[in-house]
Amino acid sequence: MSPDDPLLRILACPLDKGPLHLLAADESAAPATDEALYNPRLRRRYPIVDGIPQLLPSSGEQVTEDEHEDLLRRMVR
Repeated sequence: MSPDDPLLRILACPLDKGPLHLLAADESAAPATDEALYNPRLRRRYPIVDGIPQLLPSSGEQVTEDEHEDLLRRMVR
């Protein structure tokens, strides 16, 4: 998924219905992290598998405070 994908403008968090932010794949992380969509308000990350966002509430994972700070730096603007 690219940052200019029109789909990003209409995707919403399944829990609070707010906007999601694209997280680019981080090749420098060990282990490397895949693309994901992130809701910084609820601190939930939703994976993108084979280009398809997994937006079921059960697909999202809660992130820790440290992960949250790292994800804020990785958000594609």
